[in-house]
Amino acid sequence: MTKVLVADDDPLTMAGITTLLDKTNFNVVATVNTGAAVLDALPGARPELLILDNDMPERSGLDVLRTLRSKGDDRPVVLLTSRLNDELAREAVKLSVNGIVIKSTAPRDLLVCLESVVQGRRWIDQEVMQRVMEQAMSPDAPRDPFDALSARERAVASLVQRGLRNKEVASELGLTEGTVKVHLHKVFDKLGIRGRTELILLAQERGD
Repeated sequence: MTKVLVADDDPLTMAGITTLLDKTNFNVVATVNTGAAVLDALPGARPELLILDNDMPERSGLDVLRTLRSKGDDRPVVLLTSRLNDELAREAVKLSVNGIVIKSTAPRDLLVCLESVVQGRRWIDQEVMQRVMEQAMSPDAPRDPFDALSARERAVASLVQRGLRNKEVASELGLTEGTVKVHLHKVFDKLGIRGRTELILLAQERGD
């Protein structure tokens, strides 16, 4: 049995997922409804696979994925989403997301995705993957300035964009406050911006 954590803020969706996984080889060991609660639940639940709604309050599924990868946590993550713009889908792929399932097709696709993931394969909704590939191959595709950031720098930037102070970011990522400041200065330099306000505005322009 594969131990699964499910995170979704919609009770109906949560109920649908747990029903779908009932009597399968996937054992739901924890259910939470915010991104922050995912990180809190990991030490106790010790799931082997995570199903994360990408549109949760506090921390999105993608934000949790950033944080996990920045900490070197490579356990499988499947994003469940009703919408995912092309830039965020591309970032999820770069962060080694293991699966992306659209909510409207989840009754058909989620179990197929999970079975592929536990076998070591990546399963991404065909339409999402097609758009990511087309965008990456287009010579006119705009370059995402965040591509220059490391996974740890992305995680720091994401938390700052959500209004966390350096001390809070350090606590979230298990870093010292001084290390956060170093990463943040590198973020500012790489993005060509002067401070936290411009970082937040840049995130809003990207639709984060």
